[in-house]
Amino acid sequence: MKFLKTALILSAMLAMVALTGCTACNNTGSSSIAPSVPGTTSSIPSVSSVPPVTSSEGSVLPSKPGTSSSSHSETTSSMIPTLSTDFSEIGALDGKQVTWGPGRHKDESNRPTDCIGLQEKYGKHNAYFIGNEKGKIYLTFDEGYENGYTSKILDVLKDKKVPAVFFVTKHYAKTNPELIQRMIDEGHVVGNHSDKHPNFTTLPLDAAQNDIMSLHNYMKETYNYDMSLFRYPEGAFSEQTLALVGKMGYKQLFWSFAYNDWDPEKQPATEDAYKRIVDAAHDGAIYLLHAVSSANTAALPNAIDTLRSNGFEFALFNEG
Repeated sequence: MKFLKTALILSAMLAMVALTGCTACNNTGSSSIAPSVPGTTSSIPSVSSVPPVTSSEGSVLPSKPGTSSSSHSETTSSMIPTLSTDFSEIGALDGKQVTWGPGRHKDESNRPTDCIGLQEKYGKHNAYFIGNEKGKIYLTFDEGYENGYTSKILDVLKDKKVPAVFFVTKHYAKTNPELIQRMIDEGHVVGNHSDKHPNFTTLPLDAAQNDIMSLHNYMKETYNYDMSLFRYPEGAFSEQTLALVGKMGYKQLFWSFAYNDWDPEKQPATEDAYKRIVDAAHDGAIYLLHAVSSANTAALPNAIDTLRSNGFEFALFNEG
C-alpha cells in the first residue's frame, strides 16, 4: 500500500513535467513568437522598429518611394519626379560642406577658372557652375523676401526682351502670388530656392528632400507649374546633396558671378554695380543678382544694353 502511494505521487510529478515542457515548445516554436510580458519589450524587433539606414555622415537616408519612415511618411513616388532608390550609393558620398566660390582667377576669356574646375568635378550630378555656350549670359535673381524692386526688374526685362530665372522660397511664393504669376506669364523660369532656406548640408537627406518637394508641390498645386531648377541657399552643398537633388530630376544652378548686393542697407552706387556686372562678362556666365538690391535695379537697363553691344546674348538656362 505504501509502495502504491509512492508510485502514484511519482506518476503525477512526471505528468506535470511533460505538460510544462509541451507548453514551452508551443510558445517558442519557429512558427510563433512568445508574447512579451506586459511592461517589457520583446527581444525580437518588428519590421517597423528596425533602425533606418544612415549615411556615412550619420544622417538618416530617405525611404524608397512608396514606403514610409518616421521622418518621411508623407513622401510617395507620385510626389517625386525622378528619384533613385539606391540611397546606399548616395550615403557613401562625402556629406561635408564644400567650400567654394567663383574666385578671382580668370582664363584668357575672362571665365573664372575655379568655376571651370568645379564644373568638371561635379557636373556629373546635374550641377552647373558655369555654362558652355559661347556668347551666352544667364541672368538669375534670388528672392528670399520682397523689397519692392521685383516689379521694376520685371519691367526692365520685358522692355529689353530678356529672360531670367527667379529662385524663390516657399514663403515668397505664398506672399507674392501676383509677382509669381507675372514671372510665369512673361516667360521667365521660377526656380526652387527651398521651403525654409536651410543650409542643406546640415539636414538629414530625407529632410532635405522633403524641404525641396514642399515648394515643388506647392507650385504645382497652386500655379500648375513644374519646377526644374534648384539653387542651394547660401550655395551650401556637399557631394551627397548634389547626388540626391540630381537624382530627383533637378538641375542645380550655381553661379560664376556674384557680389555683395544682398544687404539693402549697404548698397553700392549704381555706377559701381553697373561696372561690376559689365566687367565680369564671359561666355556661359551665370549671374547671381539679388532682387532686394536698389543698385541692381537701377544698373540693369544700361548693363543689358552694354553687354548686348559687346556681343553677348541673354538666354534662359537649359543646358545638359
